[in-house]
Amino acid sequence: MTVRVALVGASGHGRWHRRHIAELAAAGRVRLVGLADVRPVGDAPPGVPVFTDHRDLLREAAPEVVVVCTPPHTHLPIATDVLRSGADLLLEKPPVLSAAEHRALSAVVAETGRACQVGFQALGSAALAELTGAIAAGQLGRVTGVSALACWQRDDAYYARAPWAGRRTVDGRPSLDGALANPLAHAVMQAIAVSESAIVAGNAGAARGVLPGTVEVECYRTRPIEVDDTSTLRLTPREGPPVLVAVTLAGEDFVAGEIAVTGTAGRALLEYPTDRLRLPGDPASREVPGRVSLLANLLDHRADRDVPLVAPLARTAPFTAVLDAVRAAGDPVLLGPDVVVPAGEPPARVNRIPGINAALRACVERLALLSETGVPWAAHPYRELVS
Repeated sequence: MTVRVALVGASGHGRWHRRHIAELAAAGRVRLVGLADVRPVGDAPPGVPVFTDHRDLLREAAPEVVVVCTPPHTHLPIATDVLRSGADLLLEKPPVLSAAEHRALSAVVAETGRACQVGFQALGSAALAELTGAIAAGQLGRVTGVSALACWQRDDAYYARAPWAGRRTVDGRPSLDGALANPLAHAVMQAIAVSESAIVAGNAGAARGVLPGTVEVECYRTRPIEVDDTSTLRLTPREGPPVLVAVTLAGEDFVAGEIAVTGTAGRALLEYPTDRLRLPGDPASREVPGRVSLLANLLDHRADRDVPLVAPLARTAPFTAVLDAVRAAGDPVLLGPDVVVPAGEPPARVNRIPGINAALRACVERLALLSETGVPWAAHPYRELVS
C-alpha cells in the first residue's frame, strides 16, 4: 500500500530527504502529498502543495508519515503536532536538545501510540552492526574504552547560513548549534551506541538507552559564536566502558570520523561516515557496504510492528542527556589569535588550530580530556552527574 508522506523543512538538508522520498515514490512505496517551509519552495514537484505552516499541511494534506527537517530548536513543537495528528514521524537529529524535552516528546509518543524514528542514519550501518556483533561475540574481549574522533572545518558561510547558526538559544528555546550537538552529533551517538553494545554484551539483562553517569566536557570556540567548535567530552557510565569524544570544526587535516573500541583482546576502528571497519585480525580497514534507510525502516515498522525501528526516540535518550551537560557548562572558552590561525578569505575563510589533530588523537588514545594532556590553552572541565 502506498503511504502518504509529507516533508516539513524542504530547503537545506531537506533537499536530501526530498530525493530519498522521490526514490521511494518511484518504487511505489510512498506518495509525496505536501511540503512545508517558511521559505519559498520554487522547485516543488508538480501537483504537490506547498505550505508555510506545518499545521496547515497536517490538516489539509493528511499525511500518514511526516519527515521533519527543521532547525533543532523547533523540533519539539512540530514533532508534537505531527504525532497528535495521527502520523508517524521521522525526526532529524538532534531530536531535541535537553533531557526534559526528550521526556516531553517521549510522553507524546506514548500518548499517541505513533512511531518516532530519529535521523541518526549511521545507526543503520552494516559496518556498525558487524562491529557490535564482534563485541557481542567476544572478539575484542572485555571492552575497556570507546572513543570518537573527528576533525572537520567550517567556514564563515556556514555560520551565516541561518539566524540560529552558532547560537545557544533562539526565542527562549535551546539551540546548541555547536560541534557536539549538530554537525558531529553522529560521532557522539555512534560512540554511545557502541558503548551500549559492550554493556549488553557483558550483561544479558542490560538494555539500550540507559547510559547515565558522569559527564565531563570542555568546550572551546575559535570565533565569536555562542557554541563550541572544538570539544572533548567524557561519559563514564555507571557500568560499562567510558566514552571519550574529541571533535573540532577547526582541524588541520580532515578526519571524517573514527570510532575506536579497545578491548582486552584487541582493538577495532570504524570510520562511521564511510562504513570502513577494521577488526582484530584484519590486515587493513575494509568497506562494509549497506545502510538501512531510516524512512524505509519506518515504513516497514508501520506495516509490521515486529520490525524494530533502527533509531527509535528512546535510543537517543543518552545523547540528549549529554547535551544537558554541554548546555550547563556555559559559554565555550574563546581561543585567541595566539592559538587560532585563519585561512582563506570570507565567506570561505576557515579557522585552524595548529596541532589540534595530534592533540585530539592523544585524547582518544588516553581517553583523556584536552586539559589532561598538557595542552597549554585548555581549561578545567565541567563535570555533571547525569541521572
